Amino acid sequence: MHHTSGMLNTHERLYSLMAKSSAAVIGDDALAALKHIALDGGRSSAAKISCSTLADQLDVSTQTASRRIQRLEDSGFIERDVVADGQWVTITPRGESVLYTEYAQYRRIFEADESEVELTGTVTSGMGEGKHYISLSGYMRQFHERLGYEPFPGTLNIELDEESSRTRAVVAGFDGIAIDGWEDDDRTFGPATCYPTQIAFEDRIVETAHVIIPERTHHDKTQLEIIAPVRLRDSLSLVDGDSVRVTLEADTWPLQQRISGRQIAPLSRLLMHLRPESLFLFMMPLIVKER
Repeated sequence: MHHTSGMLNTHERLYSLMAKSSAAVIGDDALAALKHIALDGGRSSAAKISCSTLADQLDVSTQTASRRIQRLEDSGFIERDVVADGQWVTITPRGESVLYTEYAQYRRIFEADESEVELTGTVTSGMGEGKHYISLSGYMRQFHERLGYEPFPGTLNIELDEESSRTRAVVAGFDGIAIDGWEDDDRTFGPATCYPTQIAFEDRIVETAHVIIPERTHHDKTQLEIIAPVRLRDSLSLVDGDSVRVTLEADTWPLQQRISGRQIAPLSRLLMHLRPESLFLFMMPLIVKER
């Protein structure tokens, strides 16, 4: 039975990682080229990259290798300086973020204990949009059902430092809590994903909070929005410019939180129609896993 539970956990992790793979951002071929550029020194500084050498590494033609480098440059993943005897290539922060996501995903596959990430940044003032959207009934109902609380109407905005902006890529491999999009008579409101979070400032900590990442947002990768059942600025005595620590965890959240809202209703209907002996067999792997 332990073997069955482990297989379910592995399949769940692999499916999550594949669904959010960094290859989906730039494509497998370009990602392979980017990895070799990094291995040749292009992440830490400019590296002399030969199309013929890269072609041998990728087992493709020189023309194909050249096209992949061009695609990476056009997409903003590398910068290059073409000189008479070749080209100097540097991986951009955007390209490094893609590589970091790939790295983090493999760590989650092979290092099961890698279950949290800590980010640091400073408190900033937002534009006030969070208060409006968080308060909408279509979102508030889902927060209550899926997060277990109704958030304070507003978000705490964090500007991540340089290192945390890169480390944030790890979160792409985490199992989030889906908040579905919805619509009213006037407009459509997009979906979001929430990640259980602890936030700390000096010797104070709030353990019940969530990073919320809307599918459509004007924020870039250096910014986080956090919701909680309390006003975080008051609970932690925060002002703009204060440095805070944000800890996100993976794979330790309750089962009902890891299942997205789209899955809960069909799963409930299925359980209602199972015979008692079938229900026991269905739930046993999950019971063992939660222990």
